[in-house]
Amino acid sequence: MTEEATTPDLAELWRSAVEAFARGDFDEAAAAFSGRAVFDLSPLGIGIFEGREAIRGLFADWVEPYEEYEAKCEEFRDLGNGVSFAVLLHSGRPGDSDGFVFVRHSYTMTWRDGLIERITDYAEIDEARAAAERLAEERG
Repeated sequence: MTEEATTPDLAELWRSAVEAFARGDFDEAAAAFSGRAVFDLSPLGIGIFEGREAIRGLFADWVEPYEEYEAKCEEFRDLGNGVSFAVLLHSGRPGDSDGFVFVRHSYTMTWRDGLIERITDYAEIDEARAAAERLAEERG
């Protein structure tokens, strides 16, 4: 019997986490992160969240002001060497409004054993893509 090495499908893991986040299952969304993961929002001036529980709290706080909320993965690229790049479109209707807010964010991620170790959020898609490509090359 031949044993095949299995490589996790990072795109599927990411999409599952985004879907869980969008439906408000923050425990499942946070389970995509290692216990010591870092979610870096400092490029947006928000700060850094360390550990799965802090990340779960970030998710809950992020959507709390919205009556309706949705997140859709517009792009995901596995760049190899445990690095990926993604673009999400966030949309939500604040509880005191009839209008929707739309925000597009891009993310550079590093993975280990099918879990996100570090994720950095960028407002500029090209900046995130370039950072992810540099990181994949450095780790190669």
